[in-house]
Amino acid sequence: MSLESRVSPKCRSWLAGQVVRVITAHLKQEQVELESFDASDFTPTDAALLLAKGSVFVTLKIKQNLRGCIGSIMPYEPLYVNIQRMAYSAAFNDPRFPPLTPAEWPLCSAEISVLSQPTLCPDPSKIEIGRHGLILHYQGRSGVFLPQVPVEQHWA
Repeated sequence: MSLESRVSPKCRSWLAGQVVRVITAHLKQEQVELESFDASDFTPTDAALLLAKGSVFVTLKIKQNLRGCIGSIMPYEPLYVNIQRMAYSAAFNDPRFPPLTPAEWPLCSAEISVLSQPTLCPDPSKIEIGRHGLILHYQGRSGVFLPQVPVEQHWA
């Protein structure tokens, strides 16, 4: 998998707005509805990307410290729906953290990683740090490294 390079600034802005909308509404104890979008507000390329089944991770941090990160590796629903579900899950369902509180939310930064379809890696020397992510499987267990993780952890 790699970071999706076709995501335009306007599309990224809309996705970021969905993260804020979903988390803020839940913290205010408002009913959170899945929001659609008006395809005419986007280029045909952006509209097609939002409507296509897409994989996305939402990462929340407070002062560069992880506060929640949930996503989907395999695309199973339209990207515009998946971003809303993953925003909610990163804030309230990451098993490593208690649910996000209203006091924490203003301190949070959110990062969105729209991913391409995973592919097999026949040649590890072709992996580009910061562009390609990894899904590792070993003895029935698995882990995911988003493309930005090695850069943030100064692995290279």
